[in-house]
Amino acid sequence: MTITWLIFETLGTIAFAFSGAVVGLSRRMDIFGITVLAVMTGVGGGMVRDVLCGITPPSVLRSPDGLFVSIITALIISFLYPVYRVSKENERYITFMYNISDTVGLAAFTVTGALTAFYQYPDSYRFLLPTMLGLITAVGGGMLRDMMARRMPVVLYMDVYAIASIAGGLVLCCLRHFTALELSVSSWIAFACVTLLRFCAIHFHWQLYHPHRKRRRQ
Repeated sequence: MTITWLIFETLGTIAFAFSGAVVGLSRRMDIFGITVLAVMTGVGGGMVRDVLCGITPPSVLRSPDGLFVSIITALIISFLYPVYRVSKENERYITFMYNISDTVGLAAFTVTGALTAFYQYPDSYRFLLPTMLGLITAVGGGMLRDMMARRMPVVLYMDVYAIASIAGGLVLCCLRHFTALELSVSSWIAFACVTLLRFCAIHFHWQLYHPHRKRRRQ
């Protein structure tokens, strides 16, 4: 893999491990539970991606840097949290940091998933496989985290979440096939696209269509 892939993989792992640790803290888990959630969030999506691509054993088990990064991130968060006074203002700050880390992880893993498809199958599957692998890598770890924390996966109800990943994957595919830009430059553009779309969705409260009947007032 190239240096671009490694940068985004490390960035996504740290960001998602942080979000997993925060969820573990919110569920009042012990340090082991927090670490498990951080690891599942940080490397879970990549493991699913590798299995689907026939990369066995998954890269995280052959080069466990991502595993160690997730564990270290969880331990740092676990030991810093008790000494950090959590007021209502600080709770908003933690929520803000969670949204940033979750967005960065979503964008970074969208890119690494699509890049994996390009490297493994360079002459085929122009759009479908890279986009789907980017989506699976980006949301797979979060789904494992949420199921282990006994809550509905955010990808199933959070507006413009998976859509942002799909958009970033399509942008990366279009830039690769229809422009002369280097793949590293295209990757950063796709990363920025996912990040911007997700932040706009949070700020402007963008929502997808909800096909539910309105309750009648009694």
